[in-house]
Amino acid sequence: MIRALNMFRSRATVAQSLLRAGPNAAVQKRFLSIHEYLSMGLLNKYGINTPKSIPAKSAEEAYEVAKKFGGKPIVIKAQVLAGGRGKGHFDNGLQGGVHLINTPEEARDLASKMIGAKLITKQTGAAGRECHAVMIAEARTPAHEYYVAVLNDRVNQLPVLIASNQGGMSIEDVAKENPDAIITTPIDFTKGLDMETAKSIAHKLGFSGSKQEDQAADTFVKLYQLFSERDATQVEINPMAESKDGEVLCMDAKLGFDENAEFRQKEVFDMRDLTQEDPSEVQAAEYGLNFIKLDGNIGCLVNGAGLAMATLDVLSLNGGKPANFLDVGGGANAEAVKRAFEIVLQSKDVRAIFVNIFGGIMRCDVIAEGIIKATKEMELKVPLVVRLQGTKEQEAKALIRESGMKISAFDGLDEAARKAVEVAAAGQ
Repeated sequence: MIRALNMFRSRATVAQSLLRAGPNAAVQKRFLSIHEYLSMGLLNKYGINTPKSIPAKSAEEAYEVAKKFGGKPIVIKAQVLAGGRGKGHFDNGLQGGVHLINTPEEARDLASKMIGAKLITKQTGAAGRECHAVMIAEARTPAHEYYVAVLNDRVNQLPVLIASNQGGMSIEDVAKENPDAIITTPIDFTKGLDMETAKSIAHKLGFSGSKQEDQAADTFVKLYQLFSERDATQVEINPMAESKDGEVLCMDAKLGFDENAEFRQKEVFDMRDLTQEDPSEVQAAEYGLNFIKLDGNIGCLVNGAGLAMATLDVLSLNGGKPANFLDVGGGANAEAVKRAFEIVLQSKDVRAIFVNIFGGIMRCDVIAEGIIKATKEMELKVPLVVRLQGTKEQEAKALIRESGMKISAFDGLDEAARKAVEVAAAGQ
């Protein structure tokens, strides 16, 4: 029931990152995420009701924004692209990225501690992510909290609307402890989500009255409209709330978008915040390289997602730890290969580089030229292990032999992996 949601939850795994990229992708494709205040603005463009919210990018701006709420209770939220902000902590000691406050002075004080500091949550890892803005929002007290999301379900090959009357908590926990509390509704591509179906879902969720059911149903329809028209991969509202004054509101929003649709979603992609993404991955994309950072000490340069996964597995089976996955794709030239080496070596933990290429579309001699170019120009000190098989293989091996470079070349994958693990361990 919850499998569609789980596709988007375990985003840190290499396998899912590769699935996003696809075996033929030359550039790594991640689902674009945007900040909460931008998500709220996009919801409002579709007529979806949310608490009033305004972003601020400095402590003084936060103070001025807070004054606009006329002394009413407000919430200040750190704008960082990670879940678990409320339970996180900043590297300067401030606890929590979400605070209920009452005065503009409190907003200024908290914003001064949040902006420019790194927020560390269960999703960011120990490095955290730097906060460059906060969002000030009116505090609307919920009478009841719900969960709603629109996602793609690969099994049904349709979008689905997932809803529960147990919102404001981890939906995975709800799925585990009370799966009957989750309603999953497939949505026909051609028909979309009709109001009758939406009202039926709202009724099952148990809103307090017909007015609230109608508001909720209208919200469901508009959320699917946003999902469809904006090439979204995820529209998640947790919580959707029925406030004590009888209004149905989207209190929080997590939106994701398909990067393959960037050419027709300029407005959305202009909202991208590259400061929230790994600098190495951003740089790799500029050169047409597909890069995913890992936590080992063997840098990997491979072509094709399937071979990449096999390479990571073989290194692990031989006791090694990959430092990254880097796919040069099928159209890289010698200069791009050199750039790939530069990106791999940005990690201080790399003690060896393993190049594993099966030449099909990508020619082995082009890779060899890039390897030699990188070794010479960068005065490479890290041990280099190379396995080249396929198109122009013999020419590539001749280039490596004639270069005079200290490069360990192998034909077998397992023996090459063992050598890479051995020289990485020796370089510790």
